[in-house]
Amino acid sequence: MVAAPKRIIVGVTGASGFDYAVCLLRMLHEQEVEIHLVVSRAAMTAMAHETDMTFGQMKALADHCHDNRDIAAPIASGSFRTMGMIVAPCSAKSLAEIAMGTGGTLVARAADVVLKERRRLVVLFRETPLHLGHCHNMLRLTEMGGIVMPPVPAFYPKPKTIEEMVAYTGARVLDLFDIDVEIEGRWKAYQARE
Repeated sequence: MVAAPKRIIVGVTGASGFDYAVCLLRMLHEQEVEIHLVVSRAAMTAMAHETDMTFGQMKALADHCHDNRDIAAPIASGSFRTMGMIVAPCSAKSLAEIAMGTGGTLVARAADVVLKERRRLVVLFRETPLHLGHCHNMLRLTEMGGIVMPPVPAFYPKPKTIEEMVAYTGARVLDLFDIDVEIEGRWKAYQARE
């Protein structure tokens, strides 16, 4: 069987954390990965509140941009081969749609396809505090083979800026797809004390 194309779906939903999406798009673009972008309406609202970036600027970082209402898009079919999908950030609503397999939006349908095809799905769930329903949805998604990766910052790399914290998380996401991104601060075993 021929290896899947170097192609990833990036879903952006209406949770806070728009910078994660932009960072991942830039990293994937630098790695020459074909990017299929889907942005929810709520994500557009978050974008307006969190950044000065325009939708056109965001679209320019992707090879293809799909309408979240277009359930007939190529990424809605298992025969469209990808390495998998990243949902960053992922809202509680989108997490529930994916965990329940409803497929009512292209983000949810594409994630469902990725799961049924046993491809990699990484969800950066951005919600706090959590109620039991959130925990059940994360468990359900994990049981189906998805990876729930809340974008919790790492402090051992001693980041000096928010951008450094976001970039570190982005690199860790891409590690899950075996895409190596140069990033400062990867964990090194400590030296024995003398």
